[in-house]
Amino acid sequence: MNDDRWLADRFDEHRTHLRAVAYRMLGSLSDADDAVQEAWLRLSRSESGQIENLGGWLTTVVARVSLNMLRSRRRRREQPLGPHVPDPIVDRADGTDPEHEALLADSVGLALLVVLETLTPAERLAFVLHDMFSVPFEDIARMLERSPEATRQLASRARRRVSGAAAPPDTDLDRQREVIDAFHAAARGGDFDALVALLDPDVVLRADAGAAAGLSREVRGAEAVASRATMFSRLDLVMHPALVNGAAGVVASRDGKPFSVMACAFRDGKISEVDILADPARLEELDLTVLEG
Repeated sequence: MNDDRWLADRFDEHRTHLRAVAYRMLGSLSDADDAVQEAWLRLSRSESGQIENLGGWLTTVVARVSLNMLRSRRRRREQPLGPHVPDPIVDRADGTDPEHEALLADSVGLALLVVLETLTPAERLAFVLHDMFSVPFEDIARMLERSPEATRQLASRARRRVSGAAAPPDTDLDRQREVIDAFHAAARGGDFDALVALLDPDVVLRADAGAAAGLSREVRGAEAVASRATMFSRLDLVMHPALVNGAAGVVASRDGKPFSVMACAFRDGKISEVDILADPARLEELDLTVLEG
C-alpha cells in the first residue's frame, strides 16, 4: 500500500500538466480525462522503478493515447453533420478557477482549438507538443515513427495554418465585456446597424447543436451573423456573463436550464469570431456553476 500510495502521489504531481496536454490535443474535457486515466492505468501496470523521467514518460503515454483517439475520431467523422465546437472551459465573470488556469495557459481560446481541429492528428501532435510544451522533435518523432525532419515539417505546416487562421486577439477583458454587452443589447433591441458595427466584417459564427438536425451551421460575414443574432434574440433566454476559455463570453439559459455557451474572439475592438455550443448532451457534462448565482 505504501508503494501504491507513493506512486499515486507521484502521478498526481503530473496530473494537471497531463490534462493540459490532452485537452489541447483532443479539445474535449471528458476525452482528456480518459487519456489521463489511461496513463495512470499503464503506469500502475508498469515497472515504475525503472522509469528515469516520470514526467516525460507520462507525457509520451498521454500523447500517444490522444493520438490514437484523434485517429479513431477522424475515421468516425467521415461525414460531419456540421461545425464542431470543442468543449469550452467556463468560469464566473469575476475570475478563473485555479484548477482551470493550467488548462488555459498560453491563451488556449476556443478559436485556437477550432483551428487545431482542422489539423491532421500527426500535425496536431507535433504542434501541441513542440510549440506549446517544448517537447524536442526527436522525442515526438519516435511517437509518430517518423524522422525528426519530417516531424519538424509537420509542426511547420500546422504553425502556418494556426498563424493564418487565428490572428492575435484583443485581451482587454473589460473592453471585451463592453462589446458583448452592447452586442446583446443591440440584438434585444433589434438594432441591426448597431450589431453590424460591433462585428468584424469577416466575422465567422459556428454553432454546434449536436445531433439536432439543421441547427448546426457556420455563418460568415457581419450582416449574416447579425441576422442570426436578431433571430435568436426572440428566444426567451437569460444571459449570464461568464469567462469562456479566459475571454468574455455568455452562458444562456432557458427555463432555468443551460441552453448554450457562447465564446467570442475579439480583434480591433470588434467581435471577430463566435463559437456557440448548444448540444444539450454536451452541456450537461460541463461545469456551469455560473448559472447558480
